[in-house]
Amino acid sequence: MKALKLLDNAIVKIEEFILSYAVIIIAVMVVGKALSRAIFSYTPPFADEVSQIAIVIATFMGISYAARKGRHISMSAFYDLAPFKLRKALAILISLVTAVILFVLTYYSALYVQNVYQDGTVTSALQMPKYYLYLFIPIGFFLGGVQFLRNMWINIRDREAVYIGTDAKDYNDQDKKDIMEETHL
Repeated sequence: MKALKLLDNAIVKIEEFILSYAVIIIAVMVVGKALSRAIFSYTPPFADEVSQIAIVIATFMGISYAARKGRHISMSAFYDLAPFKLRKALAILISLVTAVILFVLTYYSALYVQNVYQDGTVTSALQMPKYYLYLFIPIGFFLGGVQFLRNMWINIRDREAVYIGTDAKDYNDQDKKDIMEETHL
């Protein structure tokens, strides 16, 4: 069990590193391209590709991180109004269904990456194999599926609270004071 905890901590650190640097790269490329165009009337040909790669990486690698932290998008109007037991059951069911969907998407995106690899296509500016860009898609879907399974498991194991992420309890179960303290910087 300790080995799994170490692996989980390593994955969190890797996700945080990848996500933070992807966002920094997006900002540098977009601002740099605009400044270069305005000052020198020149746009580096690689700027769009690097930005695209960073956006794909941030998007798909962010699935797992958002699920872990309970920051994923949710339509929770009915969920928020439901009593505790129904919210608990919904948290388990939603996590299971989401994990299954993400694993199916992992399979199909891996097939797509394999097709791109076999085609041997490269990006136009960097001349980098395109499958490098797309490798992050099945990895992100897979890690997201694993994280939603973990969310389901923590909701099954802990009967006292509802978790929207392994690191986040449902805000419906928190006191108003706790919520206010978390929302202020």
